[in-house]
Amino acid sequence: MQTLEIATNGQGLYEFTPALSTWVAQQVVEEGILTVFVQHTSCSLLIQENADPDVQEDLWAFFSRLVPRTDDPQMAYLRHTYEGPDDMPAHIKAAMMPVSLSIPVSAGAPLLGTWQGVYLFEHRDAAHKRRVVVHLA
Repeated sequence: MQTLEIATNGQGLYEFTPALSTWVAQQVVEEGILTVFVQHTSCSLLIQENADPDVQEDLWAFFSRLVPRTDDPQMAYLRHTYEGPDDMPAHIKAAMMPVSLSIPVSAGAPLLGTWQGVYLFEHRDAAHKRRVVVHLA
């Protein structure tokens, strides 16, 4: 088991497939299931296309429209606002998306598809250092 630290610079998708693949390649277990878990309640994990950066931008734009900041009038019903207008929407987005992933591993490598990458989806405006626990069994 290992904890990876992923630095973010505000909302967006941050690919960490290379770090994940490197860690998997260093393990004794060559076949199994890789579990990836983020230890935070205001970000999430995704397996998504990593060939066209417009995909990440469009995902961010979609979820920003789906769950706007609390200073948007349509979000006035939310009560948890003391940590900033991006905080409660971040919790909602994290509740809608996965915070853990299971990825098959064979021959010491994650079995991701051709255009698939593993991303941390940061839902907060400020920069953070996010902890992602990885385990291969």
